[in-house]
Amino acid sequence: MLETDRYQCPYCGESGEAVLDLSGGDQQYIEDCAVCCRPIVFMLQTDGLEWMLEVHRENE
Repeated sequence: MLETDRYQCPYCGESGEAVLDLSGGDQQYIEDCAVCCRPIVFMLQTDGLEWMLEVHRENE
């Protein structure tokens, strides 16, 4: 099951859109911002139906 969510880069504030695969359970991964190229930590918590996405700087 795929969902999308808007987020803001914690470094430069640029908005982006993440595609989330809820079938994989809780996940943590890093992607670089498309604008400032800094690493964003994505933390997805899900039970397969409800979900919450948080984004943080790499050093937080």
